[in-house]
Amino acid sequence: MITDVPPPADPRTGWALPAPGAMPRTARLEPLVTRVLAPNPSGMTLDGTNTYLVGEPGSGQAVLVDPGPDDAAHLAAVEAALTERDARCVAVLVTHHHGDHAEAAQPWGAHFGAPVAAARRDVAGPAGRLLRAGERLVLAGTVLTVVPTPGHTGDHLAFRLESGAVLVGDHVLGRGTSVVTHPEGDVVAYLESLRRVHDLGPSALYCGHGPELTEDPVAVLEYYLAHRAYREVQLLGALAGGPRTVDELVAEVYADVPRALWPAAAQSTRATLGKLLVEGRVEPGPAESLRLP
Repeated sequence: MITDVPPPADPRTGWALPAPGAMPRTARLEPLVTRVLAPNPSGMTLDGTNTYLVGEPGSGQAVLVDPGPDDAAHLAAVEAALTERDARCVAVLVTHHHGDHAEAAQPWGAHFGAPVAAARRDVAGPAGRLLRAGERLVLAGTVLTVVPTPGHTGDHLAFRLESGAVLVGDHVLGRGTSVVTHPEGDVVAYLESLRRVHDLGPSALYCGHGPELTEDPVAVLEYYLAHRAYREVQLLGALAGGPRTVDELVAEVYADVPRALWPAAAQSTRATLGKLLVEGRVEPGPAESLRLP
């Protein structure tokens, strides 16, 4: 036993969410938002990347958020969704630089003749716009507020809609929990970002991967916070048995997780250990291991 503390309960367990692989290709989530699912499913991307079209109905315009992979079939599906909305793309926004969200940003921006906006210049492009925390983007007959959510990556952003929903990118997933990437990820920043989104009181979380979370989004954010705290307890419990390497910790703490996901788990583990090192709750041990002080 690593710890006698029970894991937190995931509130989504009893929700009527679509089964893995059963998400529709295109879905109207609310009047402001259409989701188009990219054909890039994997263990990390779940059903695929969620691309969002946001705009006031009847405005004739839409903002494209996280275009995802530069894939011809995905572009055709997005164009069909624009046609269904009777809208043209007027801007491309990107939550963070990972390729499964950002690859198509500049090519599709050029295709639609629309500016690209992100937190990093390499994502927005030389003529693109760099977004600032708290910025209010008046686009497509509505307002999107830029919410800084670093943690998963250093440049991660979310976008709050006038409906109260938040497009959270990879900060929160529709299933499971997000990875805090290493070395660019930051667990302390991630926890602060979770609290920031929690304090917005979102009416819905529209995730970068997996189904939308509408039943009790605040409960999901509280679960995410509790889950991170639980992982810390597990790591400290494992280290109570003596020094462990990261690989050994992953094998103990993530024993019930498919091995294919262990490399991602190792990233989050390294990020969490970095936090515990700064706090003085663990220290370096022999042969690249960690141990309790």
